[in-house]
Amino acid sequence: MKLSWQLVQLNLKETFSIAYGNYSFREALIISLQQNNFSGYGECTAIDYYQINLADFVQKLELIQSQIENQKIIHPTEFYVFLLKLELPSFLRSALDCAYWDLFGKLEDKSFLELNSIEIKNLPESSITISVAPIEEQIKKIKASSWNKFKVKCNGFNQNEIQSLLKLDYQIALDSNGSFKKEDCSWLENQEIVSKFLYLEQPMQKGSDNYHSLHADLYANWMADEDCQDETSLEKLKPYYKSVNIKLVKCGGLTPALQMIAKAKSLDYKIMIGCMTESTVGISAGAVLAPLCDFADLDGANLVANDIANGTKIVNGKIQLSEKPGLGIIII
Repeated sequence: MKLSWQLVQLNLKETFSIAYGNYSFREALIISLQQNNFSGYGECTAIDYYQINLADFVQKLELIQSQIENQKIIHPTEFYVFLLKLELPSFLRSALDCAYWDLFGKLEDKSFLELNSIEIKNLPESSITISVAPIEEQIKKIKASSWNKFKVKCNGFNQNEIQSLLKLDYQIALDSNGSFKKEDCSWLENQEIVSKFLYLEQPMQKGSDNYHSLHADLYANWMADEDCQDETSLEKLKPYYKSVNIKLVKCGGLTPALQMIAKAKSLDYKIMIGCMTESTVGISAGAVLAPLCDFADLDGANLVANDIANGTKIVNGKIQLSEKPGLGIIII
């Protein structure tokens, strides 16, 4: 098995504005694993608020390249056990795990869904992100969009703006990226009309000092993002959050995400498969878990002006899963 990688700049169609900052591009690391003229692909992007430095990842890949290339083709769950021994950051481990699932499926001539006996009964529609902007601009974008579900970003709490969104006859979720305060959350979770929001994601900065003030049994459908990094977070978050946002790069890849979904279901969470701003490589990986989830936020590649791959597509929110082997990823 051969390992290679490349750094690419993903230019965004418009400035992506959230509480953490404004972004016109994302740097991405694309991993490729090759065997018998087949190639599998995985991706992770540089996210500043997660302290992700792709140059560090490249140095790590150079150190472990021979260990990876000396691995025989084994089942992806066994390969993941090997990856865990390398003690990699979750973002890099995810890119390698996804690349291996893609390669393994192509070698076996089976899709990820076939390999994991996942049936497509109901596919959630993906939301499209509405960046931080004056509320009038956000509402104008919602009304002009051909999508059906919207994740509205906000930077800080504004009761009038929230009430303006609640008056709309659209399916809207709220994502403050940790910019709300405890008193804001207390007001929200005690207003019955707030249950109209699909979910309210990561209301306060990450940490138990904050989320302990939330109540999962009140009106707000609180969804954990940064507070829920992996499977180990689920039980302790249950009194505070009704829903969790599972992102492959946070938990370490498709293999742990499958386990995390199973545990979240056993705890009666609502589950979203989420993404970073990434190309079709990363979106195609996350999308294969959509049949197991209640919500999807897979608009990342739709925000990119220079996508680098073909695979699963999200068209006006509809998830068009690739039927090709592996994750169905083809670099263009």
